[in-house]
Amino acid sequence: MKNALAIGLMSGSSLDGLDIALVQFTSSEGHYTYHIEAAETIPYPDYWHKQLAGAFLHKPEELGPLDTEYGNYLGQQVLTFEKKHGVRPDFVASHGHTIFHKPEQHYTLQIGDGQAVADACGIVVVNDFRSEDVGKGGQGAPLVPIGDRLLFGDYEICLNIGGIANLSYELNGKRIAYDICIANQALNWLAQQEGLNYDKDGLLAQKGQLDTALLEKLNNNAFYHQAPPKSLGREFFEAFQKDLLKHYATADALATFTEHIAIQVAQAIAHLPQGKMLITGGGAHNNYLVERIQHHTRHQVVVPDRQTVDYKEALIFALLGLLRLEGNVNVLSSVTGAPSDSCSGKIWHPTSKLQ
Repeated sequence: MKNALAIGLMSGSSLDGLDIALVQFTSSEGHYTYHIEAAETIPYPDYWHKQLAGAFLHKPEELGPLDTEYGNYLGQQVLTFEKKHGVRPDFVASHGHTIFHKPEQHYTLQIGDGQAVADACGIVVVNDFRSEDVGKGGQGAPLVPIGDRLLFGDYEICLNIGGIANLSYELNGKRIAYDICIANQALNWLAQQEGLNYDKDGLLAQKGQLDTALLEKLNNNAFYHQAPPKSLGREFFEAFQKDLLKHYATADALATFTEHIAIQVAQAIAHLPQGKMLITGGGAHNNYLVERIQHHTRHQVVVPDRQTVDYKEALIFALLGLLRLEGNVNVLSSVTGAPSDSCSGKIWHPTSKLQ
């Protein structure tokens, strides 16, 4: 039996903030258990919200310095977290923040330079979990399914609703997973048009009127008819949805987009045997969205404890880091479409020890 204490870092496309989870792992003969010792979300200050939101517009030569600066920021947040909780983990696993995700062009970029993170916090860092798979011709996403298999196997379906909604399930002995649709990326952007960070509990959406014409336009995209593996990035929202939503009253757009998410989720799992569906991510707090999903599906929706809802991705990236350090598979070709599984991630050692 082996034990490892890890920190997982996750920054999602909805830009809610930086999720930090301190996780104690125990492993024995390929079986893993975990306990989240501490976790918190660090809201992004205006500077980083603006930098990350606009980074996809940067010129290539501007991204290098931003990569390093953001890596240093991540490392500093780890250091502050460690001191606050009086811990010293064995390693840090960082997702970084996705700026570009274009697997069809064999290109993906998550900033947060690993060496900068390691030097700032003085701990071994594992990051860049997507590039190897994308280089093989895979989608480089989703990465969470290995954690769904190893840590959440009691659920027939795992649905995560963050900036993008994605799901994961076992079918004929293989893990299947893919991105379903844009989710909080659009809902938060709409709420921000009214001066809100997000639509708490979906209350504004509940007040809106469903626009059937808009719903049809949202649902009528070729992506939804593609067979998996498939993945989405911010580019999809910018290209196909943002300008469309501008022409509608905010509450109506929220009501309609919420229905769009619920319909796409239901369609994605309609072929599966009835079972329990675990819902995590920020969208699990949106009561109205969860109600609409339950309305459209015959599966049993389960929203777990708040810590699992909020920090499942950070937890699983900590697991990905552990698997990488152990030399075990952490990216499944059955979900990414790559020709083979991968033990992915770059390992960085601090160049000097912090005093």
